[in-house]
Amino acid sequence: MERNIGYATCGMIHLLRQWLHRQRYPQRYAHLDELLRNQALTRKQVLRKQQQDLASMIAYVASNTVYYQEKFFPLSGHGADTLAIGDLPILHKDDVILRMDDLLSKNADRSQVKIGHTGGSTGKPLAFYYDGTKHELMRAGMCRSYMMSGWRPGQKILNFWGARQDVVRGGVFGAKYSDTIAAEHTIAAYEYTEAQLHDWATFIQSYRPVLLQGYASILAEVARVVIDNRIPMPRTLLGVYSTAEVLYGWQRELMEQAFGCKVFNQYGSREIPNIACECRHGNQHIFTDMVYLESLKIDNEDRLIVTSLTNRLMPFIRYEIGDSGRLKEGICACGSPFPMMEMGLCRSNDIIKTRSGKSIYPSYFIHLLDGLADIKQYQFIHSEPDKITLNLVSPSGLSAEALSSLKARVRREVDENMVLEINAVGEIRRTLSGKHRFVISNQA
Repeated sequence: MERNIGYATCGMIHLLRQWLHRQRYPQRYAHLDELLRNQALTRKQVLRKQQQDLASMIAYVASNTVYYQEKFFPLSGHGADTLAIGDLPILHKDDVILRMDDLLSKNADRSQVKIGHTGGSTGKPLAFYYDGTKHELMRAGMCRSYMMSGWRPGQKILNFWGARQDVVRGGVFGAKYSDTIAAEHTIAAYEYTEAQLHDWATFIQSYRPVLLQGYASILAEVARVVIDNRIPMPRTLLGVYSTAEVLYGWQRELMEQAFGCKVFNQYGSREIPNIACECRHGNQHIFTDMVYLESLKIDNEDRLIVTSLTNRLMPFIRYEIGDSGRLKEGICACGSPFPMMEMGLCRSNDIIKTRSGKSIYPSYFIHLLDGLADIKQYQFIHSEPDKITLNLVSPSGLSAEALSSLKARVRREVDENMVLEINAVGEIRRTLSGKHRFVISNQA
């Protein structure tokens, strides 16, 4: 009887939190309601909607962005309404870097526009424009993905986040690291020690979240500590959401053993979030009401080409995102109308471990270069215990002030004995598989 009363009380609390959160973020929940309606459509209906949204987006960019007007001009004889997606040029990361302003919609309210940054899986730093509308739609899409586990708005989420920029005020999870109304708490996990991992594992016990979310490597480290120390996990856990990097099989097994629930693999990027998410049956579903996804054979590899169907502020049409994967045929037993995909191996990174016992997540190094202009490519290599080499492809080079600042930040934020050596190079060679690893550790 007491347990039933406890469950009823918890249910009432999460419903109250959901109501309060709806009042705080009405745009987010309006988007979520629409996304859930789309999810209730048939496969035929969602694909028809996707084609309509795609045609509308192509027509919009042909009239409202300088970049696409220029690119579509040679095809103008066809008319924007008759252009097939395969007729359109592929948008590369270099195009975004060089033509950022020309990709911004002519209708954009520049007073409301912000600049976001992503390191990208290819090691090319990228800046992009976004606004409150895109942010709220992104969060709504995340909520829909969470609901695939059985989670409902108002139930607790604990984030282990490796990107420093997201856990400061104004970042994705920057509401003072915690949102009581939304029942969401974020741990800034861009660096950690064994003692911190243990503290985080015990915090899961006391916080009793319904979901865990974070970078695969961080969650796997927490899982290892949970298992090694036999720390019991709360029965409230319904799922673990892995994001931002490749989820390897051994990491999935470790997490599911430690946390006692299913791991859900998410796929998206900062510039185009909410591309796909794994369901309870283990299939990755493409959110066709938000993106149009292609898999093309390029250099003997299945490369993913993605078009955002929702972002008219800074449209990404046929964007080569830097990842590999392929589309899957068939219908999933989960009942979702959304088609499926499989990820290839991408986003291969390393964790940097210092002599003092700290582990520095690769995201730290990605965003170390935020705001620096004319960087074509980069790679950090932890070659010696107290030395990190940064290889930079930068035609104009960095100023002495920028170089000095980078070195000082690494000593201050990574380890006081860590030396950052910066080399200007003409190119950075890819691995045998064609990948570019932007953080490499050669230390055991």
